[in-house]
Amino acid sequence: MQRSQTAATEKIMLSAGIVGLPNVGKSTLFNAVTRTHKAPAENYPFCTIDPNVGVVTVPDPRLQKIAQISHSKKIVPAAIEFVDIAGLVKGASAGEGLGNQFLHHIREVDAIVQVVRCFEDSNIHHVSATIDPVRDIEVINTELVLADLASLQKRHDRLHKEVRAGDKTAKNENAIIEKLLPHLDAGKPAINADLTPEEKAIARGFFLLTSKPTIFACNVAESELASVAVGAERGSGTTNRQNTGVNDLGYTAAKHVAAVQQYARHHFAMEAIVISAQLESELVDLNEQEALDYLRDLGVEDTGVHALIRAVYHLLGLRTFLTTGEKESRAWTIHAGDKAATAAGTIHSDFERGFIAAETISCDDLIAAGSLMKAREGGKIRLEGKDYVVRDGDVILFRFNV
Repeated sequence: MQRSQTAATEKIMLSAGIVGLPNVGKSTLFNAVTRTHKAPAENYPFCTIDPNVGVVTVPDPRLQKIAQISHSKKIVPAAIEFVDIAGLVKGASAGEGLGNQFLHHIREVDAIVQVVRCFEDSNIHHVSATIDPVRDIEVINTELVLADLASLQKRHDRLHKEVRAGDKTAKNENAIIEKLLPHLDAGKPAINADLTPEEKAIARGFFLLTSKPTIFACNVAESELASVAVGAERGSGTTNRQNTGVNDLGYTAAKHVAAVQQYARHHFAMEAIVISAQLESELVDLNEQEALDYLRDLGVEDTGVHALIRAVYHLLGLRTFLTTGEKESRAWTIHAGDKAATAAGTIHSDFERGFIAAETISCDDLIAAGSLMKAREGGKIRLEGKDYVVRDGDVILFRFNV
């Protein structure tokens, strides 16, 4: 299932901004995710001034497996962009710290990775002097909500004249703003506002900070990583650490993580990923096998960076279909819900324009069959039309004629 040799159309490249209070591990995490030492990660506020940008490949073990089946000479994974944004402080919406500059950088990304400090270390300064991850999340969210309120109120004021003149577009926008203002004023993010799909489409034009999908990265110390899952499971909601099987720091970190996970589910309906940014940044200098061996010595099976990247990819509403052949096996990025003809267009516009059909098989079925020939003989390859909604992990050969 090899793609055409002709040039592909512009690929989807969405970005996620890494945000948080100063000294929570944002730049360290950025270095880990991008496998570089590009971002300075020093122990003082506003170490990052201008945002660092890195393109990150999306880990996908399926690619390696189908490449082996096809004897591919090359593997091309999907990619997304990460942006390391300067630390935010209380009062940013009113210009404190890097204020407007910080908010402008957030406005330009498509999703937010909010890094939350869940580790205790007296040698690393915290702007509030104590470790309280839920408080830190609320500081960030309050500033983003206040910035959105100010932006919407200005827009609301500007629309008055057009609304009085009977402009239909202005009336529609105004009605949505009047729904959003009390919602935001209650401290709730715009992404959770009760809007119809049509209203959400209009609201996207407001470019609200709190309308961006958000994931939380719970940053723990290397020594806490293996035990934090046990502590979070057994110690959530209690101050008694008896029989948890973890040390004091691991137990404390687990409680912090459990609090963030509960907050994220309740207020954002989003997940929280556990990661040790310092550990992950140190693994950058090791090869893949060395890194896995080191993690296993700590009692950890896989790098948290892989889980974070995959979670962000899905958070951005992105999905992957695959093509494979002797020349290469490649992951192509599409939006969730995209149909076969649209997916074909990500390879080349001619594929979409002259679309005939898509020979399709799930990656799991192809791996189980062991070869395309056996999959075809077993009736596992389906012929789909242009309105077929492509599923994540579909392996596709497009038939087209132009």
